[in-house]
Amino acid sequence: MPEANSFSDAGPDLWHCLGWQPNDTQLSQLKELQSLLRHWNSRVNLTRLVENEEFWIAQVFDSLWPLKHELRAPDLPRRCIDVGTGGGFPGLAVAIALPGTTLTLVDSVGRKTAAVKSMANSLGLGARVDVRTERIEITGQERSCRGRFDLAMARAVATPPVVAEYLVPLLAHQGQALLYRGHWSHDDEANLKRALVPLKAKLADCKQINLPAGRGLRTLVRIEPLEPCPKIYPRPVGLPSRLPLGDQADDKRS
Repeated sequence: MPEANSFSDAGPDLWHCLGWQPNDTQLSQLKELQSLLRHWNSRVNLTRLVENEEFWIAQVFDSLWPLKHELRAPDLPRRCIDVGTGGGFPGLAVAIALPGTTLTLVDSVGRKTAAVKSMANSLGLGARVDVRTERIEITGQERSCRGRFDLAMARAVATPPVVAEYLVPLLAHQGQALLYRGHWSHDDEANLKRALVPLKAKLADCKQINLPAGRGLRTLVRIEPLEPCPKIYPRPVGLPSRLPLGDQADDKRS
């Protein structure tokens, strides 16, 4: 593995580890995204991961490594939603790397969504990136969003059962939910599998990597629907986090 300082910029070691190479336009957009993030971070507390390795590994690399399959066909038309986008990750990085994809970025904090929308427009992504300011429990019941997405993703938003309840109702028939996680345990998997039963979904895959330069372990969990998600999910605002599906032994709400 290359030395840590070889990842302080968008050099060849970064892309070699990722297994993907941005073209000139994409590289320029990623560098501009870093500059825009610096600007907005001085006005809105978006993220501390802005400089050097913290941006290129913990933001860009960590956003894109779960999409190695999709990066092989970047121009394929897809609909993707990023739940709890915060400062725009993974959503904006995905929009740059997958030019065939249209994205919906959701966050409940208006000052963050305003910054993300401005950054998307500055990057020339405004036609493909829609930003929504609302709780995901609301989004999941909206006719324009429910059952519409090929990919639904969330990075470090909540516990896996809670995130599953947020994402599964958004999936199209052959869509996948992508849970970006750090630590992953047998208990995490068991709780998630219990939560997926009432959601009519299954655990499709689980992969782990160590980020370059010792930035830590990351886990990607992919979930697939078995049939349409029952209309009761997601439950009203606050209920998924207060009463996670996987923690309820006698859950009969399906």
